[in-house]
Amino acid sequence: MEKKNQIDALIKELAGNNDMLISYSGGIDSTLLAVLAQRALPGNTRCILLDAPIVPRRAVREAMKTAEELGLSCDIIPFNIMENEEFRKNPVNRCYLCKKASARVLKAHAEEMGISNIADGINASDLREYRPGLKASEEEGLIHPLLTAGLEKDNIRRISKDCGIPIWNKPSSACLSSRFPYGEEITIEKLQMIEKAEDFMQDLGFSQFRVRLHDKIARIELVANELEIAILVRERIVESLQSYGFSYITLDLKGYRSGSMDEVL
Repeated sequence: MEKKNQIDALIKELAGNNDMLISYSGGIDSTLLAVLAQRALPGNTRCILLDAPIVPRRAVREAMKTAEELGLSCDIIPFNIMENEEFRKNPVNRCYLCKKASARVLKAHAEEMGISNIADGINASDLREYRPGLKASEEEGLIHPLLTAGLEKDNIRRISKDCGIPIWNKPSSACLSSRFPYGEEITIEKLQMIEKAEDFMQDLGFSQFRVRLHDKIARIELVANELEIAILVRERIVESLQSYGFSYITLDLKGYRSGSMDEVL
């Protein structure tokens, strides 16, 4: 009953808006928001997926497949963040710069479509991590319905499962620029190295992981129960990642954790 009450409360809250444009990534947060907004505002909800080299091609394909399965109205819009020199320098406020730019792209398209409200999937769990992008989105007037409702990631997954969303347990992800240590320039070549490496690891069957780039070194983070599996197939991993341009392949014994590049701050 508690989950049903949460769903009903969220739908009621969302229905208080005339319309809604959702910053959609295909992750569980923005997907749940889009599904509930569609129920609350039938015919007045649109999703936009901002497509840039920092977004894996696999993620775009999966996001559009999910949108189609759930009947979400979704457009893919080019996002030229790599033309931003300050972003490419990868300062500690990189996410702020990116979110600021992406919010302005969303606002421009919302204006074209006559939509007055723009929402994203930021939630209460995000407040426990370094999220400079949150400030930027608030400055640009984006709203965060899941955060306003006080929902954390575990709640979002349970509610999504209750709503019949097939990706309710999909592993969390982040843009490819989060694989770079602050201060290391973000380039198309390096983004492609990371994307190929992570595609390969996913094809091998690893669940939650990251391939972090440190110049020509790949630092692989895996969940604890998959560390031994990586050792068993280490020759395949080394061969493939070296073919993508990495010189040295390392396994981080601390394992997977979100935002590990922020540990130096």
